[in-house]
Amino acid sequence: MTQQTRRNTLMPLLGITKPIIQAPMAGVSTPALAAAVSNAGGLGSLGVGAMNAESARNVIRETRALTDKPFNINVFCHRPAQAKEAVEKAWIDWLAPLFAQYDAKPPQKLGEIYTSFVVDEAMLKVFVEEKPAIVSFHFGLPSKQYVDALRGAGITLMAAVTNLREAEQVAAAGMDAIIAQGIEAGGHRGVFDTEADDDRIGTFALTRLIARQFDLPVIAAGGIMDGAGIAAALALGAQAAQLGTAFVPCKETSIDAGFRRAILSDAANRTTFTAAISGRVARGIVNKFTELGRSAGAPPNPDYPITYDAGKALHAAAKAKGEFGYGAQWAGQAAALARELPAAELMVQLVAELEESIGGLQEYAQALRMTSTL
Repeated sequence: MTQQTRRNTLMPLLGITKPIIQAPMAGVSTPALAAAVSNAGGLGSLGVGAMNAESARNVIRETRALTDKPFNINVFCHRPAQAKEAVEKAWIDWLAPLFAQYDAKPPQKLGEIYTSFVVDEAMLKVFVEEKPAIVSFHFGLPSKQYVDALRGAGITLMAAVTNLREAEQVAAAGMDAIIAQGIEAGGHRGVFDTEADDDRIGTFALTRLIARQFDLPVIAAGGIMDGAGIAAALALGAQAAQLGTAFVPCKETSIDAGFRRAILSDAANRTTFTAAISGRVARGIVNKFTELGRSAGAPPNPDYPITYDAGKALHAAAKAKGEFGYGAQWAGQAAALARELPAAELMVQLVAELEESIGGLQEYAQALRMTSTL
């Protein structure tokens, strides 16, 4: 509830020297990407929400082999999926003609392709044993029992929110920092309750609201692509900025050729929300799948991530025939500002832009002081 003139407590807490966090981006981030960002003074992140426990252990160890700096491990805390046979069959039947266009058949049955962390005891065990420096949560929070176990292992904890009500829950749960995810962000909206109204608050408004109301450090996320954006977030009370889309074209990511072409083309000027790919609302580049989701005759989506089982299968079938338009090309509103650079070079560029932007703001401040004395 204090104005954000306080010192930056987040950077020493996370063990970073630059106020830049690379977003976890499950399916895109890699040990090489996270290590490069951490080695450059920021906080690299790995999204392991779509992995099983042993795969998560492996990528933690692979990243540790590439850096001795802290990095963040991110998991999904969504409500576990509820199978609905009739809904899933209707979804399969609706997609079947598209599969046929690519000489493929849809899955006969859809399943929950990964486990929510809220019930994943094996993943919790891996974290307690491996002790990553930081763990962050998306879509909600795990139980107090899980939080206490992670705390007992000496792990710093962060969680993403999309409104003040979620921020209150995060503060009450004893998190160390709040990630303010604005509507501009690429990828899945981090809303806790998908059946409640989404306030659709922008990054800068949300950052300012949370920074004024809570004493926890705030990390701004959504639509931030360069040093000027980072400087703006810091001016509004954030103690760091989290960038995802900015890192997507880096050579260290695992994106395919179609996604790379899209994000570096005019297509990046158009992003939209869709639930058709995964079953949860997410922002991505407008493509064949997002347009399919707008179809008037589309049946209800199966639960997340059951819908993703069909989405990934359709993408694979189309991709085998050279069509990349059914991929999950998650990207934020400012995706057209993306640059194809190695992660270390992008970090250097971001820091230089940040310093230049702060210098410009200082010049404005000096001009205002001079004007006020006239």
